[in-house]
Amino acid sequence: MSEQKLAAEVRTEFGKGYARRARMANLIPAVIYGHGAEPIHVTLPAKATTLAVRTANALLSLDINGESHLALVKDVQRDPIKQIIEHIDLLTVRQGEKVTVDIPVHVVGELAPGNVFNQELTVISLEAEATHLPTAVEVSIEGRTAGEHIHASDLVLPKGAVLLADADALVVNISEATESAEEGTEEAAGASSEAAAE
Repeated sequence: MSEQKLAAEVRTEFGKGYARRARMANLIPAVIYGHGAEPIHVTLPAKATTLAVRTANALLSLDINGESHLALVKDVQRDPIKQIIEHIDLLTVRQGEKVTVDIPVHVVGELAPGNVFNQELTVISLEAEATHLPTAVEVSIEGRTAGEHIHASDLVLPKGAVLLADADALVVNISEATESAEEGTEEAAGASSEAAAE
């Protein structure tokens, strides 16, 4: 994952009133923690930051008064209605440092006909190098049939990553499609062919 470069400004004001003024000025309040140092309170440019944190565990390269700081996004607080970012917690990291992160699990491939799958785990805990965090872990269900199970230990992890989740944790369960599921699929296919005919 490549780092996103952002200019950050140190802030000395706090509280809801200040946060509201900052957001009106298109700035997002943030705090940088880590390595036993005093927290650094900063503001970040709203538009660029919102784009940067779309990715889980985004790595930011912050320019603070001419000094470069590497930081991982640990928590993003959003307005529950407007969904705008209200505050961000960042964790200072160093090149080569290992960190614990939750990575999304993406299912890829097609099952053997007449089967369905149920994804039991959507994220997996890993330890990985902070500057080389994977954006996702893929699990292939290509050609698999009913009765097969994919566990955390079966996942192909990125180089250097270590599994922290229970190795026996069920990630994907494959079973036979029930008649109602098959009928639903057939009905959907029939409806789409009818729509195409019109």
